[in-house]
Amino acid sequence: MPTLWLVCLLLVLAAAGFVMGRARALASAGGDARTLHSLPNYYGFNVALTSLVPALAVLAVWLLAQPIIVDTRVSKLIPADMVPEGSTIGLVMSDVRRVAAGLDLAVDTGLLRAPEAAALSANERDVRSLLGEVGVALGADVRPEVLAAAQRSRELNHAGRLLMTVLVTGLALAGLGWAYVRTNKEFRARNVVERGVLVLLIVAASLAILTTIGIVLSMLFETSNFFRLHDWKDFFFGSTWAPNFRGDSELSILPLLWGTLYISFIALLVSVPIGLFAAIYLSEYAGKATRALAKPLLEILAGIPTIVYGLFALLTVGPTLAKVFGKGGLLGVEWMAGATSVLTAGVVMGIMLIPFVSSLSDDIINAVPQSMRDGSLGLGATRSETVRQVVLPAALPGIVGAILLAASRAIGETMIVVMGAGAIAKFSLNPLDTMTTITTRIVSQLTGDTDFASPETLVAFALGLTLFVLTLGLNVLALYIVRKYREQYE
Repeated sequence: MPTLWLVCLLLVLAAAGFVMGRARALASAGGDARTLHSLPNYYGFNVALTSLVPALAVLAVWLLAQPIIVDTRVSKLIPADMVPEGSTIGLVMSDVRRVAAGLDLAVDTGLLRAPEAAALSANERDVRSLLGEVGVALGADVRPEVLAAAQRSRELNHAGRLLMTVLVTGLALAGLGWAYVRTNKEFRARNVVERGVLVLLIVAASLAILTTIGIVLSMLFETSNFFRLHDWKDFFFGSTWAPNFRGDSELSILPLLWGTLYISFIALLVSVPIGLFAAIYLSEYAGKATRALAKPLLEILAGIPTIVYGLFALLTVGPTLAKVFGKGGLLGVEWMAGATSVLTAGVVMGIMLIPFVSSLSDDIINAVPQSMRDGSLGLGATRSETVRQVVLPAALPGIVGAILLAASRAIGETMIVVMGAGAIAKFSLNPLDTMTTITTRIVSQLTGDTDFASPETLVAFALGLTLFVLTLGLNVLALYIVRKYREQYE
């Protein structure tokens, strides 16, 4: 049974349990709800949650554990001589998973029957062409060992899914029956349900924390592997970024860090004045009708996908700047070699950040008490003087925090930089030069068939950890400034 259908079945059982639990509670009270310890709905929720939550927990753990267990058992079928020198078995296992997925797709589309897929032989049939008919592209012919491992993987996965369906369904039915039998008018259903909801809330909060810890630990482990293969002094203090998968790579983060900070600085030069002025206008000068129309339109910018901004940089902003600063441009001097440059990416990224600055600043300015404005106006100050000398100083810590949060968003941007800034890592003060950033190098180092035993691939994790620390520092600084200098208004 597909996982989605299994989840739907669990939800149906939970709904049935709710109805049954509520009905049993009322029946035990002779139809008089006033004699029940809890409201009738609590008895229904108790049966529903007892049926649903343990089954869903087992389902989630099973879905996480099954691929690991299957890969561990299947990898033992791969001969050691099939693993390329200097590589890992993970690359071979990725081919096994692709072949297994292709066989499943061939069975689903009717190209093969299930027994034929299980008995398929690489010596008798061109498996690569067969899988190509269902849209699974393979880079080389399928070796018999890979096909056998893929068939074993399918067998184990199918058996695992069947066992999972039986176990999860049985657990849900057992929970439903147990909770249903316990239901009576003296049962403290409200207390049980509220404790259960509290546990669910704690688990939800813990998942977010554990996810963050998992991300950090995964980057730390891979970064430590990188520094075992590459000198940390070259990474932090070198001046050249020149990865070479044949060896002798120079992998310094400084040129990438310079490009990241330079593009982010230009983006903030564009977004901060426009966003701040827009926030001042909307909060202090605009009427209700204008604000109701302008604020949502301004915040639409935050919902545009970054790939669209990248296309805008590549097709509109870059060529426009090239007509002005490029060869044969309006200025007659070739300052810009092509459509990609730091200025192109910075301007477009700044446009993307405008709603971040304006929306946060608008909320902060609106939090300043009206009594402060009235007092300033009562003393004879004009509206602009009130904004400049009263409102902005009071809101300044929050505005600085909003700017720092926008800066951390700019530092982590990828698609706009890929399409608008170029791919050259270097030191330059010319905003019309092409440069690159940390995020774009992470993407390029992990694209394609990656060998996680080489420093040229593992460097992506070191770059990611450095970027994480940088953005985390900006966020912590923003929170510190807001909390330290924020005025508390009654």
